[in-house]
Amino acid sequence: MDAIELLTQRTSTPALEGAAPTAKQLQVMFEAAARAPDHGLLRPYRFLTIQGEGLDRLGELYLQAALAKDSELDDAARNRFLNMPRRAPMIIVAIAVTQAHPKVPEFEQIITAGCAAQAVVQAAYAQGLGAIWRSGDLMFDALVEKGLGLADNEKMVGFIYLGQPMRDREAPVANVDLFTAEWAGE
Repeated sequence: MDAIELLTQRTSTPALEGAAPTAKQLQVMFEAAARAPDHGLLRPYRFLTIQGEGLDRLGELYLQAALAKDSELDDAARNRFLNMPRRAPMIIVAIAVTQAHPKVPEFEQIITAGCAAQAVVQAAYAQGLGAIWRSGDLMFDALVEKGLGLADNEKMVGFIYLGQPMRDREAPVANVDLFTAEWAGE
């Protein structure tokens, strides 16, 4: 696969199964992340990989967070939270790690973390893996942040679900005219 094909054909893969990425595949994904645009070379990101029993513990953490908001959850809702991480054989938690810097504001550091996460997703696709970047309320939940060990200067930028695609997906045709314009200075 050439680079242009990768950049124009990658699509999210929500239906994942099979084996988690190998150590070699993860290495490639994290090497790609290290190439994200990074003003000041701060590397304002880190990643947590979760698989196997860790997915069950993440489901328990999700349930604790949900119960803290609504202790009356029915069994179906409880099971939904417990099973959310099991939608893929591996999850990578992408985390922005910001610091005070005279030339690199926090928002730039968070964008860099997002670019690093996107590089992980692109590198997964390039290696034949399926990936989908998810967010949601749990990404902003203080109990989940604490359970994952986030420091005060850290924010999750996404949960990247990884595995083997259950079926092929074609990227929809992008009409770039819908989001581009020329500016002439007027």
